[in-house]
Amino acid sequence: MASTHDTSAARGAEVLVASNRGPVSYEVREDGSLHTKRGGGGLVSGLSAIGPDAGALWVCSALSDGDREAVRRGVGEEGVRMLPVPADVHADAYNGIANSVLWFVHHLLYQTPLEPVFDAGFRRQWAAYETYNRAFAEALAEEAADGAAVLVQDYHLCLVPGMLRELRPDLRIGHFSHTPWAPPDYFALLPEDIREQLLRGMLGADRLGFLTRRWADAFTACCEQSVGGLAGTEVGVHGLGADADFLRERSHRPDVEERIVALREEIGEGRKAIVRVDRTELSKNIVRGLLAYRQLLDDHPQWRERVVHVAFAYPSRQDLAVYRDYMAEVQRVTDEINAGYGTPGWTPVLLNLKDDFARSLAAYRLADVALVNPIRDGMNLVAKEVPVVSDEGCALVLSREAGAYWELREDAITVNPYDVLETARALHEALSMAPGERAERTKRLSAAATALPPARWFLDQLNALRATQPG
Repeated sequence: MASTHDTSAARGAEVLVASNRGPVSYEVREDGSLHTKRGGGGLVSGLSAIGPDAGALWVCSALSDGDREAVRRGVGEEGVRMLPVPADVHADAYNGIANSVLWFVHHLLYQTPLEPVFDAGFRRQWAAYETYNRAFAEALAEEAADGAAVLVQDYHLCLVPGMLRELRPDLRIGHFSHTPWAPPDYFALLPEDIREQLLRGMLGADRLGFLTRRWADAFTACCEQSVGGLAGTEVGVHGLGADADFLRERSHRPDVEERIVALREEIGEGRKAIVRVDRTELSKNIVRGLLAYRQLLDDHPQWRERVVHVAFAYPSRQDLAVYRDYMAEVQRVTDEINAGYGTPGWTPVLLNLKDDFARSLAAYRLADVALVNPIRDGMNLVAKEVPVVSDEGCALVLSREAGAYWELREDAITVNPYDVLETARALHEALSMAPGERAERTKRLSAAATALPPARWFLDQLNALRATQPG
């Protein structure tokens, strides 16, 4: 690698971000031209905060046929390097390992009588995960200037820090986990050699970041049990907050105003709205939320025809059968509630399965109650975003298993996500809250939710990493 290092040092990037999904994607139009779509999010905000002259590079994977075609044609955005990982390797690494094993382990999602099954098929997919991580490590090693700071993102790339450390010991390497981290007993479901490889891969970093102290402590406990400790790696906590300026501006654009009018009409005059906005991700616990709403209508019939559950459950990972089945169950329970309780002038549940950001913001503004009840969640930005844009104040019903719980618990109504009866009681309490109290709580929730906006969240990590000694 010496020659690669020598050439890269002369022209390399000073700050590098590595993530599965990049800030841009491509689509091949019918006429053969490439259409570019730019994404948002905390990393985009953070990188823009360091300025155009900072020598930054984003390394990501070509995810679609359009992305791979863009790489083949040599088309690309300045400051972005897309890796043409073969589609079959990416599928095995991303769906086979990252989303079907690591996500399930960290969110405690396995039905253990039947899964996981670590067989020859798993080992084949694990080899693809190694190949995928190595492609990132080699690209980062090639692109980084001497002593550059590299910020690796998430569970897709757990092996990159260790691989990169071997190639470029001069670099300052950080890794940030956007998910929870499994407690040692659950992490121990993984084969022993895989556990050790994951942890040692992470410990190749100078500094590891987590969304809450709880997840950081779980990682530390896993290291103590499996590899004898942290081996000098720093561990930090950075609780990503909502981007207040962006949300407030975006939520008052004309397309959102139009959707508010339509949504008010759908809800009906004088009715309260219990709002949830999620992907149909297994960990988001949408079905139990629906069951709790049904329980509310049973226990407190006075709410019938006076409340509507606005449930936006956008498609997620529909290439995995278990996710398709889950979405079907969300639809089935919704239909059951509407058939059993609905009247000619009242649809108890308004379910929308089509992603529409402007519509989500309209729902945020109208919500009387926000229901955020995940089984387990690294942070959950919806819990932080709703109070920021709420027009009249919003009561927050929040799972104690969301990372956001630790910042918002004092002004939220907190629940055990598995307890449908408790969640139904919390919904009744939230609907019954006096407007003055609701407004005061919303103000405090909003302040807590925006304490570490995306740009500062990113810069805090970058500055902390630069303060470490590489290697």
